[in-house]
Amino acid sequence: MKSFEKLLLENKAWAEEVRERDPGYFERLDADQKPEFLWIGCSDSRVPADIIVNALPGAIFAHRNIANQVICTDFNCLSVIQYAVQVLKVPHVIVCGHYNCGGVRAALDRQRPDLELLNKWLMHIKDTYRMHRDEIDALNSQTERANRLVELNVIEQVMRLSQFSIVQTAWKEDQRPMLHGWVFGLDDGILHQLITLPPGSDVDVIYQQHGGQDF
Repeated sequence: MKSFEKLLLENKAWAEEVRERDPGYFERLDADQKPEFLWIGCSDSRVPADIIVNALPGAIFAHRNIANQVICTDFNCLSVIQYAVQVLKVPHVIVCGHYNCGGVRAALDRQRPDLELLNKWLMHIKDTYRMHRDEIDALNSQTERANRLVELNVIEQVMRLSQFSIVQTAWKEDQRPMLHGWVFGLDDGILHQLITLPPGSDVDVIYQQHGGQDF
């Protein structure tokens, strides 16, 4: 049996198991989606959002890319954020990175001439490294340096979310969403909170979309 055929068989087994346990489950799932969370995570196959928080389908609206970045010129990510915040009206947005991230490790090294597109994508993480270079380079090992950059990258993405007009408008009008930065440990399966920004959190004046922070 080919690997993709096994996936199809496992899907059928899963669907049958769910129907036996809850006959009306798929009818409810088909009716509408009302997720509580937007999850912006890494594309790494070892960090599936639903599984690591034991969530059922329908709880998490997800966007994934290499090294869980929020970039203001990435219209794919921006479209997901706009739909989640303005249409689905999620109360929480989570940026989740993970330790031992290959994208972050690559950002600590020189650009590879054979990966031109990836080099451009990682440039934003290199910027974060440059801003915190003294702190990161003072650490003892390459693993420690990479994992600290993982944390700083998550924090930077959450801060960037707070700078978007989509988020600031929702803060002003609806007092949501709350922004969270988490990191996942591949070695123990535990999520660690790094930063939380409630609606109305301070945003540097140069990023403010409204006249004063009258949230």
